[in-house]
Amino acid sequence: MADSSACVENQRILVDLPKGVVNTITQSRAPSTRRLYASKWSVFHKWCTGKNLNPQACGISWVLCFLQELLDAGRSPSMLKVYVAAIAAFADSARGRALGRNEFIIRFLKGARRMNPPRPPSVPIWDLSLVLEALKAYPFEPLDTVDLKYLTFKTVFLIALSSVKRVGDLHALSVNAACLEFGPNDSIVILKPRHGYVPKVVPSNVARPVVLQAFHPPPHEAAVEERLHRLCPIRALRIYIQRSSSWRKSDQLLVCFGSPKKGLPASKPTISNWIIQAISSAYQVRNLPSPLAVRAHSTRGMASSRALLSGVPIQEVCDAAGWATPHTFIRFYSLDLPSTPGTLVLSS
Repeated sequence: MADSSACVENQRILVDLPKGVVNTITQSRAPSTRRLYASKWSVFHKWCTGKNLNPQACGISWVLCFLQELLDAGRSPSMLKVYVAAIAAFADSARGRALGRNEFIIRFLKGARRMNPPRPPSVPIWDLSLVLEALKAYPFEPLDTVDLKYLTFKTVFLIALSSVKRVGDLHALSVNAACLEFGPNDSIVILKPRHGYVPKVVPSNVARPVVLQAFHPPPHEAAVEERLHRLCPIRALRIYIQRSSSWRKSDQLLVCFGSPKKGLPASKPTISNWIIQAISSAYQVRNLPSPLAVRAHSTRGMASSRALLSGVPIQEVCDAAGWATPHTFIRFYSLDLPSTPGTLVLSS
């Protein structure tokens, strides 16, 4: 009876709320999350329609049957949780109770995890040392004159690697004076996300700035130090900003370098592709086949694993990457490396 009363109350509230209020409530989720939930909800909606069920009001038993079909089809337990969250987001207002807190849903997901435990840490599919060595030479150097394509690839890769940030975090960076600050002699740079940016996952609900330190800054006493300085993310960033200043049409840090969108803000998929292209190009200049199935996100696992092996405390690694607990790193990102944040990673 209590659930029935709550259901009626929730429906009444939704009907009575002004459109602007409903829109503000909707904005509590990131755009990427809303798109993800919408795609999963459409799968559930189609499944219900095929069984002549109302997706807004079908019972827990039918949701469990839907989840079982997904599990039998090979979907991971973590993906099942996304489906549950999506169904809850669209249907809970009609249920009057959070789907994710239902006892049977909780037990089902727990059982799915027991039957399908997480995969052990994976071996990296690309060689960080090979990529870093390639970035020190042509076509990625000298940065003052190289093709804008390679300047962009190198800059984005070094920032992604040394910051351990998501592509979404890099997409939110800006060249606006309020968001970008170089320290004395470019010894450090502080990159703040644009105003209003809400990161995908952040324990304190506050987006932290990206802080990068210079890598082997001048003066150099030996040629080897100068070559190592070619991997400095601050050097690459400074040159990238200078060379793009004459044609950039946005204060977003990362902008497109080719026509017809030259100077316009780069999308998150484009930034992801640049990171992948940096890795692939490094292999190509070594006359090696590009590694298959490379993902931009792999830089986070690579950098955090290197940092941990270099002696960085795991909590500092998690703070830099934006993980609430070490559990996320251990379960999804830790790599089985044979032997970092920031400069320790570049020393690979």
